[in-house]
Amino acid sequence: MHKLKKTVLATLVFGVLVMAESTAQTIKKTTKPATAVKKAPAAPVKAASSGNVLKNQSDSLSAAIGVSFSNSLTSQGLADINGEILTKTINAALKGTKTAFTPEEANKFIGEYFQKITEEKGAAVRVEGEKFLEENKKRTGVTTTASGLQYEIIKTGEGAKPTAEDKVKTHYHGTLTNGTVFDSSVDRGEPVEFPVNGVIKGWTEALQLMPVGSKWKLFIPYQLAYGERGAGGQIPGYSALVFEVELLEIVK
Repeated sequence: MHKLKKTVLATLVFGVLVMAESTAQTIKKTTKPATAVKKAPAAPVKAASSGNVLKNQSDSLSAAIGVSFSNSLTSQGLADINGEILTKTINAALKGTKTAFTPEEANKFIGEYFQKITEEKGAAVRVEGEKFLEENKKRTGVTTTASGLQYEIIKTGEGAKPTAEDKVKTHYHGTLTNGTVFDSSVDRGEPVEFPVNGVIKGWTEALQLMPVGSKWKLFIPYQLAYGERGAGGQIPGYSALVFEVELLEIVK
């Protein structure tokens, strides 16, 4: 279990060091240079919740790692972890005694667990999006193209239609199907320029149908948006998306 001991310690300490580095960078940016002074020996840290005094640096480090590790688990949606089994396993691994998994088995199990969770969440998001689009296409004024893109004309412009090779300037407001806003040039008050063929497929298709001066509402299936992976933390995989897009000009 020596390898598992190293793995656990390395993971925990790395997380703490990253947080410490982030804090250090923030301090550097927000404080003025001060006269150098000799560092005083680090004092024991008091446990905030219980009031018990940690007796030495080792106790303080252990407590800090515990807090950091717990916060990491919670942030990943793992608040229902069995703390007793977790503690016993960590203690056993640190002592080099037998644990329920070898390091290889543990990594395999964790990978399969998160893969299953991702697939389950993805399936739910996909079904929700498909149901939304199925109902939406029945509304008066909504047009569905052969690709599955849906659009509703809010305002029709009188300018030229861009080609895939053109660069355009637009204002847009993007949401998930539940109305959650993930991006909006309108909210920022700054229109955006980009190549027509440099955006998601649903946009590329719609822009070539829109005369300059038009404002359309787009309803985009996940296959024409960000696909199975999604985008960042705001757009889950398999998400259908809704955009209000105003085509301001073709940039020459």
